[in-house]
Amino acid sequence: MRLTRAAEYAVRCMVYLARQGTGILSSRQEIAASAEIPPHFLAKIAQDLARAGFIEIRQGARGGFVLTRDPASITMLDVVETMIGEIYLNDCIARPSSCKITSDCAVHRVWMEARDQLRATLQRVTMEDLSREDSCIPLIPLDSIPRMNDGEQDPGSGRQ
Repeated sequence: MRLTRAAEYAVRCMVYLARQGTGILSSRQEIAASAEIPPHFLAKIAQDLARAGFIEIRQGARGGFVLTRDPASITMLDVVETMIGEIYLNDCIARPSSCKITSDCAVHRVWMEARDQLRATLQRVTMEDLSREDSCIPLIPLDSIPRMNDGEQDPGSGRQ
């Protein structure tokens, strides 16, 4: 599973706003520069975060974003699932009716447990928690993570 850029950037934005505090206006330019989010992408992300009730968007020359909820009440899971929907690791969990062997599949249980553990971990971490960590922003740039394409060999595994 790999998070989307939108989810990654949304977490960065929310951590930045959590560091400023609830009710404090932060400009788009300030957030984009500090959290290393492309400004055009930040505008789209902000719309989703506002619809979820996490932030308020203020228009105009002195506009920006305001955190509207206590950062301790917003989990990383809340932000990620706002951007990508409910987390699923594979199709048989997302759409059980599409999997004809779910009831007999030994792997299904493992996928469910892995998904549940991931969700539980993200649920435990709040924006307040992340705002206290000095190393949180900027996060690891997504471009620095090597990508594997279909058919490309996994280094060190000898498998494709």
